[in-house]
Amino acid sequence: MGLQEDINEVKEMLRENENKLKEKEFKLPYSKRVRTRLARNNYVTVIKINENGTINFLKLPIRDQTIMVDKIPRLAAAGYVMYWKKNPVIILPSWSVEPFSPLEHYQKSLVGGDNTAGYQLLMARMEMEKVESKVKISGALKWILGLGVAALIGYALITGGGG
Repeated sequence: MGLQEDINEVKEMLRENENKLKEKEFKLPYSKRVRTRLARNNYVTVIKINENGTINFLKLPIRDQTIMVDKIPRLAAAGYVMYWKKNPVIILPSWSVEPFSPLEHYQKSLVGGDNTAGYQLLMARMEMEKVESKVKISGALKWILGLGVAALIGYALITGGGG
């Protein structure tokens, strides 16, 4: 009984550690979220990336496909808007008037050769085509081999082990 209790205790400790190590989900700051009513009025959450790598969250209206950030008009066409849990988001480097465009950067990664899509396709194909090294033995063959080994052991016992 002591061994079983120890095993249960170790399992419980593993479950606790697993719960502690789960990744925390990213959440936009509550005051910068754009929900349904504001989204209908062309508001968007802007994630502004500064030159030193820090980020600021802003809630701004889109007017004439532009947003005003630091008194500079920036592009905000439909191709630049992404969604995070029904929240419209634009990622904007502070040094550029053009925000991050998922479609444009995806196309550049295909041309540049640094896209992961080809690698994923290749790995999936390799998994499908891999050769299994195990030899599958049918049920009848297992019985025949088992009886042969049993007969050999029985013969060795009857004859006295050969010595």
